[in-house]
Amino acid sequence: MKIVFFHNGILPVMGYGGIERILFWHMVELARLKHHIVLIGHADSKVQKFGIELIPIIGNGEKWESQIPQDADIIHLSFNYIVPGKIPTIVTVHGNGKIGEVFDFNSVFVSKKHAEIHGSTQYIHNAIDLSEYPYEPKKLRGWNHFLFLAKASWRVKNLKDAVTVARNTHKHLHVAGGRWWGLSRYVHNHGIVGGEEKMSIIRSCDFMVFPVRWHEPFGIAVIEAMSQGLPVIGSPYGSLPELITKDVGFIAKDTSELEILVKDNHAEKFNPQVIRKYVEDNFSISQHALKYLELYKDVINGKKLNSQKPTYQLPNRAEDLLDF
Repeated sequence: MKIVFFHNGILPVMGYGGIERILFWHMVELARLKHHIVLIGHADSKVQKFGIELIPIIGNGEKWESQIPQDADIIHLSFNYIVPGKIPTIVTVHGNGKIGEVFDFNSVFVSKKHAEIHGSTQYIHNAIDLSEYPYEPKKLRGWNHFLFLAKASWRVKNLKDAVTVARNTHKHLHVAGGRWWGLSRYVHNHGIVGGEEKMSIIRSCDFMVFPVRWHEPFGIAVIEAMSQGLPVIGSPYGSLPELITKDVGFIAKDTSELEILVKDNHAEKFNPQVIRKYVEDNFSISQHALKYLELYKDVINGKKLNSQKPTYQLPNRAEDLLDF
């Protein structure tokens, strides 16, 4: 199968970049499965050694569609757009839509809840390349150091409540993905991190909190933390009830419950090996690619993945803070 992708940034991405990394891993896995993968992308991308054909973008990329090989079987995009012409297109929707936004019939969302709030039932969970997340469990398990792994400046990610809980419980909060602009001996800022530095911070912690105040489409940080055996405490929104089962963490309905869960020692409740296995069984890039290949076949054969065009269903903006 000849599958065309478009991305105007450099791949593989260096450092932070959730969607970009998933896109790259997906292409690499498809190439490994002997499909002909074409990236219309940044000239400095280093993808050829992974078996991916690179077509450098001409100019600023405004007319990238003219560079699509006409013998392609399908085009796979990571943004809401359908390429004019006869080549079938499939779109992965990674973010939440805007009020009134309409998506194409062949749109795929990244969690069940994400699909639901866009009027769809079509989703494939995001995944990671486990070879980039070698399992190195902590020798001593505790419940004193917890992780916040998200864009700290984005209000919906709710660093504010994570800091409040750390100060009230006297547990140590490690912020990766920005910083908290305050002073507390219980809050440790690590800034924007990626690669081995990020992995080292994850491994140094006992558990992660993910107290988002919006309908999280997926939350790649959740499975990144779980890949190292960390249980996760999340809010009840978006994908989190799908991802966080009783064997791998807790769902906290509000800040008070989050504080109780952080304060009480739950280290013996969770088995890090079980958490790692949960990620291996459910969120590997190899499974992700196989699921997409089935959808590619359906779209190439003329099937519409959604019976109606998905639309954003909620009355308020996705970024409007939910109660917690």
